[in-house]
Amino acid sequence: MKTASVKEIKRILMNVKDEHDPLIAELATDTRKGVIELLDKWRRARLQEKQDWHNYQSMTQFEQEARIQGYQYIAGIDEAGRGPLAGPVVSAAVILHENSYFQGLNDSKKINEQKRKELYRRIMDEAIAVGIGIISAEEIDRLNIYEATKKSMREAIQNLSTQPDYLLIDAVNLKSIYPENPIIKGDARSVSIAAASIIAKVTRDQIMKEYHHKYPDYGFNVHMGYGTKIHLEAIKTFGPCSIHRKTFAPLKTMP
Repeated sequence: MKTASVKEIKRILMNVKDEHDPLIAELATDTRKGVIELLDKWRRARLQEKQDWHNYQSMTQFEQEARIQGYQYIAGIDEAGRGPLAGPVVSAAVILHENSYFQGLNDSKKINEQKRKELYRRIMDEAIAVGIGIISAEEIDRLNIYEATKKSMREAIQNLSTQPDYLLIDAVNLKSIYPENPIIKGDARSVSIAAASIIAKVTRDQIMKEYHHKYPDYGFNVHMGYGTKIHLEAIKTFGPCSIHRKTFAPLKTMP
């Protein structure tokens, strides 16, 4: 292996996952700086994989408890967009296979956009079922954000192609027809809720980016409707548009 170039070794290492592979022991004797750096990077990646696996398993606790009770189709439910001054609130319901594994899955707020999109695609492809509920800013103003959030969650459940027999919900008591477990900070404690948080966040972000083309003055593609300084200044300059939540401060006090 010492006759192989650093570039060749990098390519070979991409297919090695086991610390006990004879290649790893051989590379450990290679004194070339590039090889030392490659091996260090490889070991850090394996360590991260182990940590991700451990974290994922710890986040299956609520799903495992439900399955012990005899439930099979366990839906995780979460929302995106409670706090913004504009745009809809979006909820997602996700039923995962028991043996699913999504490396790096966590609360969507803790994951960068690129990783969220990657997880979104995999969840959409591999989940048993995904349902989405979207409630407009106009309806949020009519109902209030709490009731609108619950309505979006109910719609997400109704839009599942496979109906659940148990619900894991991020900190909301829906009082639905299904047994449910509202979990504080559930998007960081349950894989099903975390998956729902990814679907809801990516879906809502895409909606806001589309609204940016219709209302380019507000920067919806950057702040997604949240009350940033740029957004507040745009509201003062141009006034609210049709997707602003008129019952939210400071909009409700504007003439």
